[in-house]
Amino acid sequence: MDKMNTKTAIFLVMAILVAACQSPQKTKETQSPKLKILIDTDANNELDDQHALAYAFLNSDVFDVVGVTVNNTRNGDGIQGQYDEAMRVIRLFNLENKVPLFMGADKSYAEIVPYISENEFDGKPAVDFIIQEAMKVQGEKLVLLPVGKLTNIALAIKKEPKIIDKVRVVWLGANYPDPGEYNLDNDTTSVNPVIESGVPFEMVTVRYGQPSGTAAVTVTREEVQQNLAGKGPKSSGEITGRHGGTFTSFGDYSANLFDHAEMHGTPPSRALFDMAAVAVVKNPQWAEQKEIPAPRLQGIDWIEQPENPIKIIVWENFNRDAIVNDLFDLMEKSTPK
Repeated sequence: MDKMNTKTAIFLVMAILVAACQSPQKTKETQSPKLKILIDTDANNELDDQHALAYAFLNSDVFDVVGVTVNNTRNGDGIQGQYDEAMRVIRLFNLENKVPLFMGADKSYAEIVPYISENEFDGKPAVDFIIQEAMKVQGEKLVLLPVGKLTNIALAIKKEPKIIDKVRVVWLGANYPDPGEYNLDNDTTSVNPVIESGVPFEMVTVRYGQPSGTAAVTVTREEVQQNLAGKGPKSSGEITGRHGGTFTSFGDYSANLFDHAEMHGTPPSRALFDMAAVAVVKNPQWAEQKEIPAPRLQGIDWIEQPENPIKIIVWENFNRDAIVNDLFDLMEKSTPK
């Protein structure tokens, strides 16, 4: 190679190196992977479940919603009513053929568990789906988000204990350390089997009337009209609401739900309990968490077990403004211009 060719080759190599330093590097995504979540809901109970589903769908950059399962509690118009309401929200986000929906338990864990080895039992479609999705994960955990009673989760763990190491259960329920709460009351027999299985378990407290639980994550009708009505993605077809009327956006459906709901407190408002549970999975800084030895449920009362080697997480003191404003911002951003 003559001197001219050598100089030319050196120049080309240097040019390539400089260009490589100045050009964006094509590297793998540095962002955290999406969290796989499965929401288990009594969707037709009141209005917080619908907002929990909507919030999860709006956070498509954070969550991979692998599916939704429903369970029945006493205010939901039966398991079909729970299913139908979840489907309404799914359709409003144009996700009917993308997010699977399965019927789960109507009755309690104690009533169903003797039949769990049979070909058919109450809640089987949801239970089998939970197991199926849990067994798929590798090197991560599927976040199970029960925002109703714990029946489907307890049955899935009982039927296939291998999922214990593959899931993280974040339950919206209980007034802990005080007794009772709606989700807990609807199936007290399902609580101890889940906690005592040793599955990673987090209790997102409700605490009616107290500032430290999700009961304090409230919105007024006026806030809904200002920040949600008319907003959100447009659905490809109309859905008929549970109170009648037709809707093509979740924002309008939300306003309708609030119009038909009883308000509480001063100013009159309604809590978005279930949505807060989804929110703290997205951003753990929006509440405080503490690890405690797992208590045992006796009736509707919690019995402390200080020496229990099984530990659980308790969530409390929620940042109401951060959580609610995040919903409002997401709805605004998702509204077609």
